[in-house]
Amino acid sequence: MVSIDVWNASVDFPIFDAKSRSLKKLALGKVGGKIGSEGRVPIIEALHDINISLKHGDRVGLVGHNGAGKSTLLRLLAGIYEPTRGSSRIVGKVAPVFDLGVGMDPEISGYENIMIRGLFLGMSRKEMEKRVDDIASFTELGDYLSMPLRTYSTGMRVRLALGVVTSINPEILLLDEGIGAVDAAFLEKARDRLNDLVDRAGLLVFASHADEWLAELCTKAIWMDEGRVKQQGDLREVLTAYKGRDPFANMSEETLKRLGQSKVTTANGGE
Repeated sequence: MVSIDVWNASVDFPIFDAKSRSLKKLALGKVGGKIGSEGRVPIIEALHDINISLKHGDRVGLVGHNGAGKSTLLRLLAGIYEPTRGSSRIVGKVAPVFDLGVGMDPEISGYENIMIRGLFLGMSRKEMEKRVDDIASFTELGDYLSMPLRTYSTGMRVRLALGVVTSINPEILLLDEGIGAVDAAFLEKARDRLNDLVDRAGLLVFASHADEWLAELCTKAIWMDEGRVKQQGDLREVLTAYKGRDPFANMSEETLKRLGQSKVTTANGGE
């Protein structure tokens, strides 16, 4: 059975050529956390003392401001980063959708990238050949699929990546907020496909600033702040603590009904 366990894990990045505050500030903005030091070498403390236990069936939203450590945590959960201290254990096949450059080649066509990204995610060539037509139809990229990936906009790349990943059967699905780069109409079309993908996945972790998307896909949440887990638990409770208000209060009755929620604020018992 799929699972992710992280025990007292920290991730540090030494900056060997940090000769100016601007360089350290740039690095800090990309990974979150705080700047420490080890001798004369500045250290970016991207994650500190992380304890997380996720099991089959969990649907977890990652929240926090930009630079809080969400993307770094996703890479730790994917096994891309190893803990500098502490430990982690990942059981199951991971399908990461947070770095659109991984498993894709800018110099070859969209069709060829469909095959490559599918192979990167653990599918066989025969399995991907059966899925190509469905993926092509879903992306709505038409003749662009015959053109090099470098000619694509960010939104077009997201369409291609979503088309591939929503066609497979991941055990652990890691999604980043980059899916918001596509237009609203396409996201609406992708909603059912994403929900079906989440239903098929054994475990989901989704980093996003969009309350409705979090409510659509998740039931739990982890609030990251300065590279630490500040709070984790029920989605609505964590979002209310993070934002200082009930984020579901302004959603329509129709949306709340679809999400299985109500107007009642869980934090204080009123609207």
